[in-house]
Amino acid sequence: MSQALHAAASRLENWIKQDALPLWLARGLVPETGANYERLTPAGVPDLESSTRVRVQARQAFFFAAAYQRGWCPEGKSVAKKLLAFVQQHAAHPTAAAGYTHLLDKNFRVVDTKQDLYDHAFFLLANAWCYRAFKEDAYLQEADKLIAHLDAAFGSAVGGWIEGDYAYACRRQNPHMHLFEAFLALFDATGDAKYLARVGELFALFQSHFFDAEKGVLFEFFDDHWTRLPNAKGDTVEPGHMMEWVWLLDWYHRRSGRPVAQYTSTLYARGLEIGMDKSGLLFDAVSYTGEVIDRNKRCWGITELIKASLVQIRAGNPQAEAIAIKGVDDLFTYYLCAATPGSYVDQRGAQDEIVVDVAPASTLYHLIVAAMELLDHFELIKT
Repeated sequence: MSQALHAAASRLENWIKQDALPLWLARGLVPETGANYERLTPAGVPDLESSTRVRVQARQAFFFAAAYQRGWCPEGKSVAKKLLAFVQQHAAHPTAAAGYTHLLDKNFRVVDTKQDLYDHAFFLLANAWCYRAFKEDAYLQEADKLIAHLDAAFGSAVGGWIEGDYAYACRRQNPHMHLFEAFLALFDATGDAKYLARVGELFALFQSHFFDAEKGVLFEFFDDHWTRLPNAKGDTVEPGHMMEWVWLLDWYHRRSGRPVAQYTSTLYARGLEIGMDKSGLLFDAVSYTGEVIDRNKRCWGITELIKASLVQIRAGNPQAEAIAIKGVDDLFTYYLCAATPGSYVDQRGAQDEIVVDVAPASTLYHLIVAAMELLDHFELIKT
C-alpha cells in the first residue's frame, strides 16, 4: 500500500473539503434562488454575464449530495435539494411529459427549450445520489419518471436513445456513457436489479458499437444505425473518455461479475499510447491512428486518467500507481493552481499554456469523483 498514493488521495480530499466547498458555497450559488452560476472568473467571482446550462444544476446537485454523503459538507443536503427544486420550478420542460430544458440566460430564464439526452443523464445521476444521501423517495420517483420519459420519447429500435428532440448531425457515445454511470448509481442507491439490467443493455452497446477491438479504441460519433461516421469526425477518439470507460467497466464488473479486463486493459494502454502528451496531460482528441486532432487538454481528462489508473493498479499493472500519483500532482500543477483557492484552470494548450482560465462549475463533478475513487481504492484493495 503506497504512502505516496495515500498522500495524493489526502491532498485531493483536503482540496475538496478545505478549498472547493467553501468557495463554491460562498460564491457559486445565486442567493435569491439557490441556483448555481455557470462558472467563476479568474478572480474567483461569478461570471454574471454568462448563460447557464441547465445540466450544471444537476451536476452541482450531485457534487453537493456526494459531499454531504461523505460527511464533508453539512450544508450539502440543503444546497442539493434547492438546486433540483430550482430546476423543477424554473427549468422543467413546458410541454414534454417530463424532463428539462437546456439553457438559461444570465437572468436564469429559459432561452433554449430543447431536451438533450446528455443533460438528462446527469439528472438521473443527481437524483440517484440525492436518494442515496437523503433517503427521500421523491428523488427515486423522479428518476423513474425520467427513465420512462426517455424511453417513450427518445428510445431507439437499434439500441440506446436518440440525441433529443432536435435535429442532430450524429449520435454520440458520450450521453450513453453517462447513462451507464447513472444506472450504476441508481443500482448502488437501491439494490434494484432493474437498474443493473439497464447497465447491461448499455454494456452490449459498448461491446457491439463503441469499442473497436481491432483498433483498440473507443469511438465517439455514429449515424442513426450505430455505424461509425465515414469521415474525420468518425475517426475521432477522446482519450479522456477511454479512461472514463475503464473506470465504469470495472464498476460494472464489481456489480455484475461480467468479465471486462480485455476492454479495460486495452483502453488504458491505447489511451496512454495515443492520447498522452509528453507532459503527461491527455489531449482532448486524437485519431485512432494517434494523430492529434485537438492539442488542448482539459482538466477533466486527468481526473479520468487517475480513476483508470486505480483500476489498473488493482488489476496488477506495475506502472499504474506511478501514473496515478503523477496524475494527482499534474492536477495541482496545471489545473488546481488558480489564484483563488478552490478555483481552477479549465484548459491547457498545445504547449501546456493556459488557454481557458475560467472555472466551469461542471468540472467539480469530475474532481469530487476522482477524490472519492482515490479514497475508496484503499477499501477495495482490502477486500
